Amino acid sequence: MQNNKCKICRRLGVKLFLKGERCLSPKCSLTRKPYAPGMKKRTRGRRAFSEYAKELREKQKLKNWYNLKEKQFRNYVKEILNKRSHVEDASTLLIQKLESRFDNVIFRLGLSGSRPHARQMVSHGHFLINGKPVNIPAYQLKKGDKVSINLGSQKKKVFSNITPLLKKHQTPSWLKISPEKLEGEVIGKPSLEESSPPAEISTIFEYYSR
Repeated sequence: MQNNKCKICRRLGVKLFLKGERCLSPKCSLTRKPYAPGMKKRTRGRRAFSEYAKELREKQKLKNWYNLKEKQFRNYVKEILNKRSHVEDASTLLIQKLESRFDNVIFRLGLSGSRPHARQMVSHGHFLINGKPVNIPAYQLKKGDKVSINLGSQKKKVFSNITPLLKKHQTPSWLKISPEKLEGEVIGKPSLEESSPPAEISTIFEYYSR
């Protein structure tokens, strides 16, 4: 039976990397079947979308990219719409907010292979922030915050081969990782360009401004 996460990518026509390394392999469902579930291959790309449908589609891409529920995602967008600055545009502010989530930072540091898995690991209490346990995936990290693996969790199977993997992992410029210490640090702010979201963010604000 087709995995629901794979169906999301096929329906939206873009890889959201919800299954970690599998998404990079030939086993990726979108690679094998690059058309929406329930559609025949030859019909993909012929559907005409209304402006509203396009906005909805872009919203769904970004929401699922960050593995968020609708209410969570809407609250982030509404917060930016209510507090948007003339100095930084709304798209950058939204991405900075989403990228700074604890679960996303774990994923970006290479401590987990996907955002859904990172969220689960955070919820299970496997990580510390500045030496203190935090199990809230939505927790907002800021410059100077340090992330480490809970001492009791380091012996678990999920972390058994993490050091060599971290040495190969390329972290974004606003983060740094010490594979030997199993410790990461926020050293800057996320950027829209480096984050490379798979959606046209301006249309998302239009969607929620209706």
